[in-house]
Parts: sequence; C-alpha cells; structure tokens
Amino acid sequence: MRIVFFGTPDFAAEQLEYLIKQGVEIVAIVTAPDKPAGRGKKLSQSSVKAVALKYMIPVFQPTNLKDPSFINDLKSVCADLFVVIAFRMLPEVIWKLPPLGTFNLHASLLPHYRGAAPINRAIINGESRTGLTTFFINETIDTGHILKQVEIEIGANETSGELHDRMIEEGKKLIINTLQDIEHGRSTVLAQASVITDSTLLKTAPKLYKEDGKIIWGKEGNEIHNQIRGLSPHPGAFTQLIDNEGNTLDIKIYRSEFESKFHDEAQFTLMTDNRTYLKVALRDGYLHLNQLQQAGKKTLFQKEFLNGFKFSGKWSVNLAY
Repeated sequence: MRIVFFGTPDFAAEQLEYLIKQGVEIVAIVTAPDKPAGRGKKLSQSSVKAVALKYMIPVFQPTNLKDPSFINDLKSVCADLFVVIAFRMLPEVIWKLPPLGTFNLHASLLPHYRGAAPINRAIINGESRTGLTTFFINETIDTGHILKQVEIEIGANETSGELHDRMIEEGKKLIINTLQDIEHGRSTVLAQASVITDSTLLKTAPKLYKEDGKIIWGKEGNEIHNQIRGLSPHPGAFTQLIDNEGNTLDIKIYRSEFESKFHDEAQFTLMTDNRTYLKVALRDGYLHLNQLQQAGKKTLFQKEFLNGFKFSGKWSVNLAY
C-alpha cells in the first residue's frame, strides 16, 4: 500500500519514523516550507523533513496546497492512501485524491476537543481521561468518520508535555492498526454525528493565545493547578509577585501541586522559608510552586530557585497585574 505522509512537528516526525521502520511504504512526504529561525534568520527545516532526508524519501514543501504543480506531483506518486498528522487543513482537491482516502490522527477522543490544542485543553479543563482518534478527513476540521480510538488516562499532576510524549507512543500503535485494517478491507467507520446527543455539550480545543497563560488567582486552587500543567512546557502559565514595597518579580510556573486545606492565612500571600517550600495561600488551600522561571532566567525546581532568590519582607501575587 503506497502512502503519502503529511506532517510538520516532532509529534508527526516520531510517527513517520516509526512507520518507516515498520516497513510501511512511504512514497512521498509533505511538510511545511523551511522558515527563517533564530537570531541569524537561517532557514530551519521541519522535524518531518529531517526524517524524509534521513531515509531519502521525496519531500514536497508547498506554500499553496492548491498549486496545480503540487497536485500533479502528488498524482505522479500514485499513492493509495494519505496519512496526516499535525498538518494544516487540506483542501478537498487534495484529500480526495487517493482511492483509499485520507486519514488523520487527532489527540483527543473525538467528537470532543476538536481544534488546535486538544492536549492542553483537556488538562486545563481537569479531565481525567482523553485519547487518540484516527478518522477520515472531510470538508470540515476534525468532523470526519471515526476509524479507531484509544483511551488514555491523565495523571493528577501530569503536564501537557508529559501527556504529549505518552501519546506519541500510543499513536504509533493506533496508526499501524488503522493502516492494517484499511489495507485488508476490514476497517469500519463511525459517523461522529451518531454519538453526539447535544452539540452544545461538546468540549472544544481552540488555539492557545498568550492571554490563556495569565493566571487568574481568584479561581479555585485545582483550576489554577490545571491551567499551569495544561500549559507546561509551552506556552507556560505566567504571573507577577509583588512585595510590600512595590518590588515585583515576573515568573512562569511549569509545575505545581494543589493542597486542599483549611487555613487562616491571608489569601494570595506568598509563603516560604526560603529553603524547602514556596506556596501561595488560596481560599481553598495552598498552591505549591514546584518548578518556575524568573523572567530572563533558567527554569528551576523549587529548591534550586530558592537557592538563588531570597524573599524578604511580605510577598503576594499581584492581583493588579
């Protein structure tokens, strides 16, 4: 079965290399054009392109997916199936080309968490489970017929980065199983509409923006904890600390732990012995800041941070930030 693979980031590159090592016939690869990166603005290639070059597989990098020359290139490789992982939306003229169709791997249990940030949004919303879905692409993003799914538990303190890495491994097995079913004519599909009882209850996964990272300290402790781990390591949850003299400290928080506990401390007070603990007093307990980064500095675990920064006077989170 001849396959064209579409993808760009590390998540897709890991899947691609696994397929190649399993003997899947990848006849061409489509990825994003090289882009200037870094201070020197040197052209940087995608992770998927690096795999393509490593295995000497033809690679296409169209800027316009509807370009007739690109479409002719795809036709020339006579593929049976297209596989898409972490790539931009394909026009109908592309996904309708192969006789066996075009399927995508999505990092959620569709129809929930359609959109650009399913891993982050599931954790931010406090989900205890999520999953992966393979589905045939159609004219609307993430709405095509479901091929296969696998459920994945989410740990209480697991970050989006950790879940992302586990999903890479689970995705490898799911894609291989999906390919085998399609190749041997035993695949079955499930229309997403058939499992939606009320579309207003669907959870979505819109793209993340910078403002999504700002911590709103008036929320419950677990909500703040979920926001922090859902945005770790990228783009990171951020806030500002302030002391009683008006000195401020901008930080990002990458790991936290919420301790539900009754206390009589003033809300939003920063508590520390400058050696072994650093936590914020909230209405319903304490939020422990376990890994953080001062603006312009390295990311450090709590004790390392306290070795280099000593809090004196009274500090709290800056609610006016």
